[in-house]
Amino acid sequence: MELNVDRLTAQLQAEPLRSVYLVAGSEPLLVLEAADAIRAAARAQGVSEREVYELDANDPDWDALEATIHAPSLFASRRLIEARLTTGKPGQDGAKRIARFCADPPPDVTLLVVANDWKKDHAGKWSEAIAKLGHATVIWPVKLHELPGWVGHRLRQRGLKASPDAIAHLAQRVEGNLLAAAQEIDKLALLLQGETGTLDVARMEALVADSARFNVFRLTDAALNGEAAQVSRILTGLRAEGSVIPALMGMLVRELTVVLALSRARNFAAECKTLKIWESKQAVYKRALARHPPERWQHLLREAGAVDRISKGRVRPGRESFDAWVQFERLLLAVAERGALRLLA
Repeated sequence: MELNVDRLTAQLQAEPLRSVYLVAGSEPLLVLEAADAIRAAARAQGVSEREVYELDANDPDWDALEATIHAPSLFASRRLIEARLTTGKPGQDGAKRIARFCADPPPDVTLLVVANDWKKDHAGKWSEAIAKLGHATVIWPVKLHELPGWVGHRLRQRGLKASPDAIAHLAQRVEGNLLAAAQEIDKLALLLQGETGTLDVARMEALVADSARFNVFRLTDAALNGEAAQVSRILTGLRAEGSVIPALMGMLVRELTVVLALSRARNFAAECKTLKIWESKQAVYKRALARHPPERWQHLLREAGAVDRISKGRVRPGRESFDAWVQFERLLLAVAERGALRLLA
């Protein structure tokens, strides 16, 4: 049966442990919590032995996993064995072995398959077999417009009440960072123990910290995604936190180099495989490639070198008066928008 996280938790409390579970998704916090719920249910039902296998896509050791599954335990009557799929796919060999397990599961084993990435085309007969015998929980990323609803639900789970404006304020503060949101809500639950009132915006603002993801990874993703307003906002946050341009430039240059290589490739999928780009990141690069031709990516990469030199005080004649932060922002905006290239001097 395919269940969401809440239904999975309820089902675990209402029935004996099943032979197999699948938890899949690219939202680390929710995947971790769903898998933790299964581990907790296993412990509550007397499962004391647990083994974990990290199955890398390039060298998955399915033989070792299968040998462990069929080896008798010397210490426990029932075991929990975890198979963690680093790319979200078991591959043909792994899919066959999972389906074979589901067709004849050993009575002393519960298999937990955790896929750290998930798309609809990842599913197949192997995941259908898991859902038929046990439970499959697929967790989709929480979109920004869905975040207030998620925050409100999480607050209610912790016994807290908040006004719609206060919920929206917290959602804006954490800016899609579910782990930061969960930590803030847990902190609120501790601070407000015994209080029954409804949190308003002013109280919420006084209690929570600004945990927005002002980091270079989010910055480069915003630029590649064409989110110009986000670029400026995140850059302002990074500058306020004391970041320096040379420390930020390394990641931007790396990303521009990757996009340039992809723009020149004859086969996008093959080049992504060569560069070891995860599927979850490929959509970001596709949006960027639709915005600029290869020669423009080459120009942007050259401009990145110029901005780096300005930030280090090594400038060409005529650029002595340029502000490095202004030029850095213009470069990022040029990545994000076709028309912003004219901003670069």
